[in-house]
Amino acid sequence: MSAPIQTAVVVGAGTMGHGIAQVLAQAGISTTLVDLNPDVVKIGHAKIVENLDKGVQKGKLSDADRDATLARLRTATTTAPLSEADLLVEAIPERLELKARLFAEADAVMPAGAMLASNTSSLSIAAIAAATKRPDAVIGLHFFNPVHIMKLLEIVRGPLTSEATLQAARDLAQRLNKTAIVVNDAPGFATSRLGICLGNEAMRMLEEGVASAADIDAAMKLGYGHPMGPLALSDLVGLDVRLNISEGLFTELGTDGFRAPRLLKRLVTLGHVGKKAGRGFYLWNNGEIVGENPAARRQPV
Repeated sequence: MSAPIQTAVVVGAGTMGHGIAQVLAQAGISTTLVDLNPDVVKIGHAKIVENLDKGVQKGKLSDADRDATLARLRTATTTAPLSEADLLVEAIPERLELKARLFAEADAVMPAGAMLASNTSSLSIAAIAAATKRPDAVIGLHFFNPVHIMKLLEIVRGPLTSEATLQAARDLAQRLNKTAIVVNDAPGFATSRLGICLGNEAMRMLEEGVASAADIDAAMKLGYGHPMGPLALSDLVGLDVRLNISEGLFTELGTDGFRAPRLLKRLVTLGHVGKKAGRGFYLWNNGEIVGENPAARRQPV
């Protein structure tokens, strides 16, 4: 891992995966975006093209940089490209059995010295690494949405992650123009543990009729300088994702702050899972909030 990463494979072409593939390719790394669903791969690639085009339109990216980035980007519907990759970044659903299966498969075919990274926001790196014969090469690289804009990269060091792997992750963060923080492998790491508590309490406040969703979010934006309120952020991340993380942290830590609010469970049951569904705590149209979701208002007792 002393040589710079040249070839990467991102498995999972959803919201996080395609964003991670974009920033890797922009940083000069030959990158393959993989998803078993060809439609998801196609949509992910299209979103990368859209992001790059917007960058050109805003003067943040040249035509040549966009074209060079796309030239370094490939797509696939199998994990075969892992056999020649220096880096795996896994961005599949937050289910340990799925991640463990992928890491075992990657371990069997990836070259010696490769880094095996997970974008998990809450699952144990040690548990993921246990599926491999090289736990020293396994690390968490937790990116934030939208990946091409957000500057933070949370590096999660497992109990057996080597110093060489950690340094390679730090070097990669610098190459991606990200600010890295390093946390140990603990439930929720730093960001999810804090963010879930704040988001859950905002949901309970909405559920109790303390204030509207917009006013709760405005309080955190204007009073505490948050770039986005906790309810809008939950919509952006996905309420189904937030529910899974919250339930996992409650199981691990047992404190009431992580107990999933009833309102969150109800919205997920209704399929109102946030921006990707067009409704969560807010109503969304063309990626913009257009109003509050009536289904997220306080319900009669």
